[in-house]
Amino acid sequence: MTTHTPIPQTLAQKLIAQAAGRSHVAEGEIISCKVDLAMFHDSSGPRRLKPMLEELGAEVWDKSRVVLVMDHYVPEQDEDSRRIVRIARDWAQDQKLPHVYDSQGICHVVLPQKGHLRPGMFCVGGDSHSPTGGAFGTYMFGIGSTEMLGVVVTGEIWVRVPQTMRMWWDGQLQQGLTAKDMMLHMIGQFGMNGGDYQALEFCGPAVQALSMQERMTMSNMSAEMGAQVGLIAPDEVTQDWLVKAGVSKDDIHLGHWHTDDDAKAEVHRFNASQLAPQVAAPHSPANTRAVHEFQNVAVQVAYIGACTGAKLVDLRAAAQVLKGKRVAQGVRLMVAPASLSDQSQAENEGVMSVLRDAGAEVLPTACGACSGYGGSIPDGANVIATTARNFKGRMGSDTAQVYLASPYTVAASALRGFISDPREALA
Repeated sequence: MTTHTPIPQTLAQKLIAQAAGRSHVAEGEIISCKVDLAMFHDSSGPRRLKPMLEELGAEVWDKSRVVLVMDHYVPEQDEDSRRIVRIARDWAQDQKLPHVYDSQGICHVVLPQKGHLRPGMFCVGGDSHSPTGGAFGTYMFGIGSTEMLGVVVTGEIWVRVPQTMRMWWDGQLQQGLTAKDMMLHMIGQFGMNGGDYQALEFCGPAVQALSMQERMTMSNMSAEMGAQVGLIAPDEVTQDWLVKAGVSKDDIHLGHWHTDDDAKAEVHRFNASQLAPQVAAPHSPANTRAVHEFQNVAVQVAYIGACTGAKLVDLRAAAQVLKGKRVAQGVRLMVAPASLSDQSQAENEGVMSVLRDAGAEVLPTACGACSGYGGSIPDGANVIATTARNFKGRMGSDTAQVYLASPYTVAASALRGFISDPREALA
């Protein structure tokens, strides 16, 4: 009797194989996968999908597997945004969609908070930062409207099985450093196309030590490295977080979802203990250097917002730096919490009052200035922001110079009026 040795697989390969109903898949293969969940928002969703579905005379394949989030054009500020949001609301009502989150926060944060993601799922999102789902051991990536139309009608999509790049982090982060610093460092080293449609997998003791929301930041910004997905093997931290989000423990399976020891992958090693706070200069996240190289750069605006920088952990980090202090004269500190749930928890903990007492202006829980909406970034300003991108014009003003950093660094810079090392403010 011959016994077959299982073929070693990466986490990415296992997730694709499951979605394709196969025992294993090979790198480079083109595979048709069944989609467990499709998420889109007011900007990427109904206004584009509705006319295409009508033209085809097609229906949504499974409404229970569709999630719509209103986060880009809310609160509506002009006729154009009112029209876009109205299309989304009307379509959701017309289709009787069961999962609609209107003005509850940013899609990438709301989706897991509402218990929609679990290890082993295969999901797509109508937004480039959809790889956030990878933090939960979910294979999730962003697609455009035409591909989304295919998914919404058939419930399937093809993928090419990617190579895996394992980003192994030893050591532990110093106080005042976050997953954002780790990501900016990797993007600075590999560039914005360093992930070239590959699967990035973040692993090692420093990654396992991260909270769930910090892991979400990491997976989210795999998009800035050009990867298809940014995966983290699920563990007890994942399970505990999901149970709190209302997912039944019976629906969370951890055992199988990891890369096999002898699976083929490219490994890159880093040491979290030696990492300094990182800052990305305009106009690319790849322009990253250590904070001390920017010491004399004055800032007029400090922005704590977006799916990579205004979750509960980020608000707490900023409050740690700002407690009992006031932002520098001439600096405008804006805080746009990532979700209503995080904002409410931050209110309960006294975090929001610390931020307000320091001089923060609290903005609505939406994508806001990160997606260039809301007109809150003044022309010609130096901005330090917790957002994921600092492309020219990205935050609404073509002449603003946007620097990216962690919430600790943004808060420390707001205090002093120039880009500053948060470790000094925390000392």
